[in-house]
Amino acid sequence: MRPLSRKATCNSHGQDSSYFLGWQEYEKRPYDAVRNPTGIIQMGLAENQLSFDLLESWLAANPDAASFKGNGESIFRELALFQDYHGLPAFKKALTEFMSEIRRNKVNFDPTNLVLTAGATSANETLIFCLAEEGEAFLLPTPYYPGFDRDLKWRTGAEIVPIECHSSNGFKITQAALDDAYEAAQKRNLRVKGVLITNPSNPLGTTLTREELNLLLNFVNAKDIHLISDEIYSGTVFNSPGFISVMEVVRDLKLENTDVWNQVHIVYSLSKDLGLPGFRVGAIYSNNDAVVSAATKMSSFGLISSQTQYLLSALLSDKNFTKNYIKENQRRLRRRQEMLVNGLRNVGIECLQSNAGLFCWVDMRHLMSSNTFEGEMELWKKILYDVRLNISAGGSCHCSEPGWFRVCFSNMTEDTLNLSMQRLKNFVNSMNSSSSQSHHQRMKNSRRRSLTKWVLRLSFSDREPEER
Repeated sequence: MRPLSRKATCNSHGQDSSYFLGWQEYEKRPYDAVRNPTGIIQMGLAENQLSFDLLESWLAANPDAASFKGNGESIFRELALFQDYHGLPAFKKALTEFMSEIRRNKVNFDPTNLVLTAGATSANETLIFCLAEEGEAFLLPTPYYPGFDRDLKWRTGAEIVPIECHSSNGFKITQAALDDAYEAAQKRNLRVKGVLITNPSNPLGTTLTREELNLLLNFVNAKDIHLISDEIYSGTVFNSPGFISVMEVVRDLKLENTDVWNQVHIVYSLSKDLGLPGFRVGAIYSNNDAVVSAATKMSSFGLISSQTQYLLSALLSDKNFTKNYIKENQRRLRRRQEMLVNGLRNVGIECLQSNAGLFCWVDMRHLMSSNTFEGEMELWKKILYDVRLNISAGGSCHCSEPGWFRVCFSNMTEDTLNLSMQRLKNFVNSMNSSSSQSHHQRMKNSRRRSLTKWVLRLSFSDREPEER
């Protein structure tokens, strides 16, 4: 048999991460309230299923869009024919306006600077192809989305160097961490081409502060490198502080006529804000004409269907709908996040204070048998196989501290979330009971040993001294 290509046989996809292994176990025995009530509950998937009814109501009220009609006439044939990779102008206009609306219209986006891609995965990979050669590196703050090991590296050959962030300051990015990461890349003889951030953060569920964004812009300017801001969760910010887009800071700092203007790029998607990952709608936004040109050509390998673009251009152009949707969706996310946080707190588990996203960053260090990543994996396996909850271990997110986990809350019903909290409560109670019993047994053994020693001392002291 002829050998396959090196790419086909290499083991750099990242599929062996516990992040993906948890999904595989879930798929073997998924929870279903009727068919499999003891199955695994999926809490490792960041899907927004809380506002489908709003989308379905709009579709029901706008049948022409869903049936591909314009002014009452079918445009099916027009949409079915070949479309070039620049995308439908009406959709690009509607999408950039929606991006501005999410950012409270503090920044406007030019449709000509937008490149459409089949999801954020494709957008991130395309940017890496545009900005770096094989073997060059990007710096990423930890913890970061486990899929980046696949999206950024597998086909491009690029490298990731972690910017180590810590719980002591809420995992915020610091100048020291940036400098250490850059130095680490140099020691590995890696040329750094840029920094990639997620804002809001996946997996932290927090937004970057203006101070952090200023720090990052100063850093990439000083190093003459690029900054990619993955902002696919920008519409999920449900608590203060609000979301600040990197492009807003660039404009506030009046960097339009500097090199930084051409070195900042945004990735966006409708997968999280609208809950439409199956529609495969992503985008790159850049002020760099060369990047837009190259990325547009590359997008021909992963286009968004014309039918999808037509439907969503109609939906996003309905300003009353988008305004109400954003507000109501954020309200529902806030309520659901509070349910998870309170449920965890009731069993003695705390979370990093968050204000965005579809998940919480959960501190389970006190439940580990040892403060190691081996201890983290042991706990993760117990939660997966015994508690039957699939959550994401912090190690899979390259967190530098063992014992943190990402737990999703928006891809299930309230009843399922309540059940997951009950399962976790039973598990923690059983651990506490076992620990209490072990402590009681240790104390009992200690008292037995003390009594034995006391009897021995007493018996020896009663003896007559031996003659010599």
